[in-house]
Order: sequence, then structure tokens, then C-alpha cells
Amino acid sequence: MDLQAVSAPELIAAGIFALAVLHTFMTKFFAHLAHAQPRHAGLWHLLAEVEVVFGFWAFVLVIVMISVAGKSAAVDYVESRNFTEPMFVFVVMVIAASRPIVSTVINIVRLVAAVMPMQRAVAGYFLCLCLVPLFGSLITEPAAMTLAALMLRDRYFQHQLSHRLKYATIGVLFVNVSIGGTLTHFAAPPVLMVAATWQWDTPFMFATFGWKAALAVLVNASVVTWLFRKELAGKGQETEAGDAAPVPLGVAGIHLAFLFGVVLFAHHPVIFMGLFLFFLGYVEAYERYQDRLILREGLLVAFFLAGLVVIGGLQQWWLQSTLTGVEPTLLYFLATGLTALTDNAALAYLASLVEGVSNEFKYAIIAGAVTGGGLTIIANAPNPAGLAILKSSFDEGSISPLGLFLYALAPTGVAMLAFLML
Repeated sequence: MDLQAVSAPELIAAGIFALAVLHTFMTKFFAHLAHAQPRHAGLWHLLAEVEVVFGFWAFVLVIVMISVAGKSAAVDYVESRNFTEPMFVFVVMVIAASRPIVSTVINIVRLVAAVMPMQRAVAGYFLCLCLVPLFGSLITEPAAMTLAALMLRDRYFQHQLSHRLKYATIGVLFVNVSIGGTLTHFAAPPVLMVAATWQWDTPFMFATFGWKAALAVLVNASVVTWLFRKELAGKGQETEAGDAAPVPLGVAGIHLAFLFGVVLFAHHPVIFMGLFLFFLGYVEAYERYQDRLILREGLLVAFFLAGLVVIGGLQQWWLQSTLTGVEPTLLYFLATGLTALTDNAALAYLASLVEGVSNEFKYAIIAGAVTGGGLTIIANAPNPAGLAILKSSFDEGSISPLGLFLYALAPTGVAMLAFLML
């Protein structure tokens, strides 16, 4: 690597990226400060929001770029970034979390759980970690993460689950969602980045990645369910709608049509944002069938991902040189590790820019990108969505990044065995 060929903004961006990654591991510390020093609780709470981290440091980067390279260069760089993914995740997260869709998925889970030879609460938990992540191959990973996190929060996390069970659950959930979207070519963010360039379609994805991922999802969900079966049977509950009006099939069908329309036009923000505005009008017209839309949570997640797009765009100089010229098996492990420190979609995109690569290179990169997608908050685009929904159920309203990493290691290992050995 020739450092003399690296520009000053790129070196600065690498330093800011390192600070942002460090910041994500310190959010639990800032959350504690908010309680220990109430005088400055607002500032500490802001710094404790994982979704704020990369957006905050992206603004720092832009300010530094203005001072180093000038206003025009900084603005031109930001305007050259593609913010379609943050916008898409925001839209699909809000629509997927609407009551008609959540109720539809809950009813499906209940029907399947009713025929399983185990206690209902245990069966429901298993399906949240197995069936719903695999749904991600049809409705996209952000939507699957949103639905699974909402069901886990309302039916389990709010009923005094143990610290170990909560962290084991998010570890398996994040890993299973990351690999569960590989049955098709349009649902997992890293696969989306390379599918057109490498001419990968759904039959190829299922034959090469999907069945292996499905097996790993099944194993991970089965193991964590069996290990905590007694606690789940004692504390897991099925929440009822109470006084809320039942959702008619027609309303649920229209919500699903909006969701599939957004997924269909995932690469065209003008269209899916138009659909989203139409959706907001429909929700207002049939308010009696709705709960509060998670607009705040969705915007925070979009802010996080947009910051990652801005900062990550200047990391190509060291990422690409790290990936090229590496033996495929070692590349798989390297890609898994790098995914924990970078967004796996960004890693896949950089790999797609390398010309003349072998099929083994392509497999190692994408397998590693989805395998490591559950290790950290920043590893996979849907992770901040799950964090935004579940964090209120943890002590001090914050999820420890180190705790997530440690509890995600075992399910990540299962995924590694599936992609390497099968």
C-alpha cells in the first residue's frame, strides 16, 4: 500500500472512521454517565444513541473536509454519495412495523406454533428466530428484522427475561437475519450490491448460499430455544390487541401491497418514496386500524446508515488493497472480520469494483459479508433497526456492543461451518 498516493481527506476519513467505531463500543458508558451525571444527561443520552454515532461523525468529517479541501470539494463529495439504502431502510422499516402487517405475521406465527409439539411461548420464540429471518429473503432483511424485533419485544423482552437470554436472543437474531436473506438475490444488502454486476439470480443464490444459510438459521434458532426453554415457557406471553379494532383482511392486504411495491422498486427512491407518501395518507384515512408509526426510530436508523455511507465512501483505499491477492479461504475469514468493522454492503460493493476475480473470490466475499453481519451494530444495515426497537428492554436503555459481539460469536461460528464445510 502506497501511503503517498493516499489523499489527505482519505487519511482523515480513516481516522474519523476509527473514532466512530470506537464510539459505538462506548455507548453503554455514555448511557451510564447520563444516569450518574443528570446535569448533562441530555448530552450523554445523545452520545449514547448508537443510531446517532455515524451521523455525528459524518458531520465532523464534512467540517474537516471543508477546512482542508474547501467547501466545493466537500459538498461535491457528499452529493456524489448514494443514499438510496438509508432511504429504503427507513421506508420499509416504517411500513413493516405497521399494525396490519405485524398482526398478519403474528397470526402466521401462531398458526405454525399451534401445530408444533412444544409449549406455545417456546414455539413462538423459535419461529421469531427461524421463520421470520427466512421471510427476509422475500420481504427484505430490514423488514424481517423489524417484524422479529417487534414480536420479541412485545411477547418476551418486556416480561423480565434474564440478561443472558436477551443477549443470546439478539446475537442469534442479528446473525440469522444477516444470512437469512440469501435465499434470493434481492433481499440481503451485500447481495444486492453485486447481483447485477456478477449476474447472480435467485436460483443461483439458493443453490450456492440459500440452503446452507437456512440450515444454519435452523440450527441457531433450535439451540438457543432449547437452552432457554424453561425460562421461555415461564415468562413468554402472547400479547393481545385488547381494545384495538381488528384489522380487516382488505386493510392488511393493502399494507402488504405497499410493502411489496417498495421492495419491487428498492433501487428507485423517487418511486418508493412516492409510495411511502401514499402509504402515510392511507394510514391517516384508516387510523382506527393503526398504531403509532415508528417514524422516529426509522429516521434515526436512516441517519446512522447515511453517516456510514458518507464516512465509508473514503475507506476504499485500504479496504480494496486488503481484499485483493488473498487466498479464498483466508479471504472468507478476512471478509467476516472486516464486516464487523464496516457495513457488509459497502464491503461487497468494493469487491464488485475489482475486475477479473474468480468465482472463489466472489463466494468468499459474500459468504464472509453475510456471516459477519451479526457481530456488531454497524455490520449489517438492518441491525440498527433491531437495536432501535429492542434497546428499551435492556438496562439503562442501551445494548452493549461488546455483549452483542460475544453472544453473536457462537451463531456466527455455526454460519461459518455451514458456508465452509457444506
